Amino acid sequence: MRVDYDAYKVLKFNRPAPSILEVIISNPGKLNSLNRDGHREIADVWRDIDADPETSCVLLRGDGGTYSAGGDISLLEEMSTDFEARMTAWREARDLVYNIINCSKPIVAAIQGPAVGAGLSAAMVSDIVVVGRTAKIIDGHTRLGVAAGDHAAIIWPLLCGMAKAKYYLLLCETVTGEEAERIGLASVCVDDDKVVETAMGICQRLIKLSPGAVRGTKYALNNWLRAAGPIFDASLGLEFMGFSGPDIKEGISALREKRRPNFSPNSPI
Repeated sequence: MRVDYDAYKVLKFNRPAPSILEVIISNPGKLNSLNRDGHREIADVWRDIDADPETSCVLLRGDGGTYSAGGDISLLEEMSTDFEARMTAWREARDLVYNIINCSKPIVAAIQGPAVGAGLSAAMVSDIVVVGRTAKIIDGHTRLGVAAGDHAAIIWPLLCGMAKAKYYLLLCETVTGEEAERIGLASVCVDDDKVVETAMGICQRLIKLSPGAVRGTKYALNNWLRAAGPIFDASLGLEFMGFSGPDIKEGISALREKRRPNFSPNSPI
């Protein structure tokens, strides 16, 4: 069965070589941030890819030399004020991680520039991550005023250890591409202008191997992540509880005004 990708609005697709599918996050002029459509699409697309007989390997990247600056502010505001929108986003955030974990095809992520939010989740749960030296990996949850949900609790401690995971996630510290490779968050770090080329080379190597052997290896390794499912579910629940709390409004205001947030020192948690 041939998969039709024409219905996607934010994600673009390209076939640079037989059996390789490029998934491109595209929101020109907005650093490829994800609106409501984009948030849904980056969660759902992996089911289509898993069922696509023409695809053996995926290259995930951003359009125009930039990866993705995360969810746009209007989406964050809607999630903080509308229960239905919040629950929809929660389901999509849950499905994004589990759909990538369960997608049988190997996924190679290419990160240039900023990587934040749902786009970062997709990259970090991918199988191989190629970063540019000056790429900026930012899990901005605690600065926004919500717990670090999305993907972070399920995979950062496994990749870089608990001490580094707590340091970067609690403090919202930016991780450069070079540092990400050094601590184990990224597989390979290269010059910024070589990121997509390097990721494509890895895809070309993967499709020359036994498809069944590659998929079986991915499935077995991802049982580490399946076993951590309760950790992920708890972190995601705490994050979305925060979207109904008092700190999110200050976090969004600070983000819009490009300043540091000024949170109350008191918390019910």
